[in-house]
Amino acid sequence: MRRVKLSEVKDRFSEYLRLAEKERIIVTRHGKPAGVLIGFETEDDWFDYRLENDPRFLARVDAARAELRKGKGIRIEDLPLA
Repeated sequence: MRRVKLSEVKDRFSEYLRLAEKERIIVTRHGKPAGVLIGFETEDDWFDYRLENDPRFLARVDAARAELRKGKGIRIEDLPLA
């Protein structure tokens, strides 16, 4: 991760957006982290980001894990190979 001042990002936004495709950019204000710039190389990267941060998806994952802790469901390791 790279740390960059907000004033620098504002002056060279396109450049930092391209860099963010490869690594997250921590944007600082007065020397303290203020945000993160995340770029996407492909449409699939954008889709993955949206899925990984969708509260509905995260709730379903939590519910599935809770069921497994109760002994319900099937662990992926126990699925038969096709």
